[in-house]
Amino acid sequence: MACRKLFRVLQNNHPALKRSIAMSRSLRSTEEAVEKLKESNPYYWKYAEKIAKIQQTSAEEFLDRVERVVNPIKDGQIQARTYSELLNPKEELAKQEAAELPHKKLSDIMKLELLADKSAEELSQIWIEYHKTKDVLAATLTKAQYETLMGRAKEHPIFLLPLPRSEGFEFFLLQFAANTVHFTPLLAYQVHHENAPECLTVVHYTEVQDKGVVLMRGEYDTKVLTAQEAQCLANELQMFYYKTDESKMKLLETFTKRPDEFKHTDLIKEVENIQLA
Repeated sequence: MACRKLFRVLQNNHPALKRSIAMSRSLRSTEEAVEKLKESNPYYWKYAEKIAKIQQTSAEEFLDRVERVVNPIKDGQIQARTYSELLNPKEELAKQEAAELPHKKLSDIMKLELLADKSAEELSQIWIEYHKTKDVLAATLTKAQYETLMGRAKEHPIFLLPLPRSEGFEFFLLQFAANTVHFTPLLAYQVHHENAPECLTVVHYTEVQDKGVVLMRGEYDTKVLTAQEAQCLANELQMFYYKTDESKMKLLETFTKRPDEFKHTDLIKEVENIQLA
């Protein structure tokens, strides 16, 4: 999956996105830095090999990058960030201001003229059948559901979702951009910030919404997520952004407007009963 400079609008000092412990600026060895990473994130071991590689390649650079993750503001100014291979390798991004990502188009996937005379029911059936043999997620929304989603996205463009795994929960950061929802592991964001690679991209195609249906397609990185795990994140997105639920709306409001009060444990309680499809 192509990686983009997406997570640029996040506030690096958002309390819910910070590590659970503060790392001292006086770290003098990579061993100390690694120990702090182990303590602060239970999913360190998932990426340990790649972390070790960059650590051995350039110890000084490794320490500098860890420092920038935990202390993004120094002497009143935001520190410049550079591309890192600490977690997932990707091509270095061009040095340019990232413009708003454009809408993805349905015409890139299907010939729209073939859909012109189809009903909403027929479109839904064609969409699901078309993706049955592909390693992607596919679903349809009503126009009303999509309007609810986008209305909520304007108020809460960034959020966290916990993914149940055998060893507990791993948090994933989501961000809306145009008609797309981008996901990255929280650990990846903590290391890469605005250069964090996407592991799941959910696109909502609106070209046929005049028929009352919006088409959804999700592409995921199989090195990070299984099909079941990607589906689970998509289900959680639906829970928080499509439906009306007081407790979930409260979590969205707290994360966006009162981040100091946001508790990860409250979020886990909301989704701990979800079963992977």
